[in-house]
Amino acid sequence: MQYRIILNYMLTSFVVLTLWFIATGSRPQGNDERRGSDAMRVVFYNTENFFDSFRDSLINDEEFTPAGIRAWSYSKFVKKCQALGKVLVATGGWEAPEIIGLCEVENHFVLRKLLEHSAMGRLNYRIVHYDSPDSRGIDVALMYRPEKFTLLHSEPIAVVFPGPDARSTRDILYVKGIALDADTLHLFVNHWPSRYGGYMATKHLREFTGALLRTRVDSIFLYDQQANILIMGDLNDPPDEYSVQHSLGAKLDSIDLKPGELYNLMSNQFGDPTRGTQKYQQTWSTIDHHIVSESLLKGKGGLGIHPRGAVIFEADFLLEDDHTHTGKRLNRTFIGMQYHGGFSDHLPVFTDIVRIEMKR
Repeated sequence: MQYRIILNYMLTSFVVLTLWFIATGSRPQGNDERRGSDAMRVVFYNTENFFDSFRDSLINDEEFTPAGIRAWSYSKFVKKCQALGKVLVATGGWEAPEIIGLCEVENHFVLRKLLEHSAMGRLNYRIVHYDSPDSRGIDVALMYRPEKFTLLHSEPIAVVFPGPDARSTRDILYVKGIALDADTLHLFVNHWPSRYGGYMATKHLREFTGALLRTRVDSIFLYDQQANILIMGDLNDPPDEYSVQHSLGAKLDSIDLKPGELYNLMSNQFGDPTRGTQKYQQTWSTIDHHIVSESLLKGKGGLGIHPRGAVIFEADFLLEDDHTHTGKRLNRTFIGMQYHGGFSDHLPVFTDIVRIEMKR
């Protein structure tokens, strides 16, 4: 019975997505075929202030309440759930993505409602989430489909900045599991400190976070230099920034990559001011990342990366004409303090992981 329900839903989703792509002029990106049992899609998406409409006295969420300056209501929250669900299903192409990393989510409740109020609800997604000590209450989270990923372990990695004014920010989420019944996959979901307050005033915070993450990555490499590791997240810095390239050690060139090293799949996705994952005024930048271990990149174990690497999902419905700075801009939930009813101020990024047949 459950199989029949899922089958009917997938058929309906196929028809709906086909009509949607025709109506919007969009098409699947890197999705010309079904992935089947030998591949899985990993997506990362900054959801842009995915708050419920209820006041939580333990965090600073007043602006996202009916009485707050954004006049955030439950109906707007439900519309946000529906919008995010459409984006995430669309990133999968003809199959919904198997693993989804998210940031700027308020709590476990909004994740459950995302499933309840969108097409994702019938796809058997499981949620991994921990409340972070972030002052605004925004967290990172991961959703996965157990058909292709078996959860073994998860934990939050606390990020506490040292010094006389020591404070905490959102955790890094670590998840370990078996992917495609082939090998262990280590996942890290990130949302590093923003540049709010100025680049120089916040630079050291991202460098500290990158170095902290590197220590956790090295603890895995200590026992297994062939570990399959994928780091995803909004790092608030481009691939060539010190925090990413040196503190974390994500290299921009894969030619001489050695065991125990990391490669940034966004290396060929940045540097062009006309495209990226986020736009500020007239300039695009790539601050959302997929970073992988040498072993995963080269397919040395039972898993590998699809040859096309990481893809920025630039579907037409996520963009609109920019009448202020020319070109296109993101179709956001808010423009300044004005409710716009769009999707997010970031574009999603996805990577396909494939099963590698090992030679005997």
